[in-house]
Parts: sequence; structure tokens; C-alpha cells
Amino acid sequence: MTRRLLARFLREIDDSMTAIRPNSVLDVGCGEGVVTERLARLTDASTVGVDIGDDKLRDEWRWRAGGTLSFEAASAYELPYDDDSFDCVCALEVLEHLERPRDALVEMARVSSRALLVSVPREPLWRISHLLAARDVRRLGNTPGHVNHWTARKFERLLAEFGSVRRRAHPFPWSVVTLDVR
Repeated sequence: MTRRLLARFLREIDDSMTAIRPNSVLDVGCGEGVVTERLARLTDASTVGVDIGDDKLRDEWRWRAGGTLSFEAASAYELPYDDDSFDCVCALEVLEHLERPRDALVEMARVSSRALLVSVPREPLWRISHLLAARDVRRLGNTPGHVNHWTARKFERLLAEFGSVRRRAHPFPWSVVTLDVR
């Protein structure tokens, strides 16, 4: 079941990215770079993944980097790029982990020339599904590290501060939004 849900989520990310047709992509909070690598292959765009950059991540990045794909250590709050540096800036399953998601979105919008592609767990469905699967029961279904929780409506209201919603999708149990910036 989990694999099917994840496959639906990734198909939505692929469809959203295909609709954007970027020549350059920044993936903020890329972690090990699994989805970043997928985006680079899908788009053949110049793709950069950024995250906090501990040794374990750097090892993963070295293994994945090559061709149009590269990785750098950087903070979501201070992206080391000029304004309008990337056609599309992504934060996939990132904002729920950040203490200051609005500040990260300011930076993401600053370095994007066209679009943001952002996803978060959709509440309360995320927690309910975790409880039903007997996951994170002691935390009432909250995944460790999640400090923000959005309904689809509240998430879109937050994103509307940075542009206009081009596309929205809700593959259970996520919200995925493509935003036109500027």
C-alpha cells in the first residue's frame, strides 16, 4: 500500500514538472538526492540539489552527481544564488520540517524565475493514516521532525503570498502545488 501511495505521489511530481518544462531546477531540502536525480532525468534540465550537507549526504551526492545533476550544501533560508537563477525551484516534503517555512519560501521565490513546485503532508489525513497503520502512535500520528501541519486550504493560502496557483493535486495523503511566481 505504501509503495502505491508513493508511486501516485511521484507520478504527480513528474506530471507537474513536465508541465513546467524547466531548463534549470533547484531542489531545496533534497536529502540524499533520490527525487532530485529523478527530476534531472525526467527534464534533462540543469539540476542542483541543496541540503544541510552532512558527511552522509555528501557521500550520497558524490555517488549521484554527474551530467546535468549537481549538489551543494546550503540553507533554505539563505540560498547562495542570484535572483531568478532557476526556472523551477522545488521543496518536496521539506516545509513541514522547517521552523520558518515562510522565510524559506521567500528565498525560493527570489531565486525562481518562473515556478515553485512544493509538497507537504496533508493534514489531518497524514496523521490519521499513520495512526491507522499503527505508525507514530505515541506522537498521535505525527512523523518525527514535522513541526508544521497544513490542510490543503491553509497550505494554498500560504503559497498564494508568493504567486498564483497554476496546478494543485492531492495524491493521498499529500498536497502538491505548482505556483507561478512573479
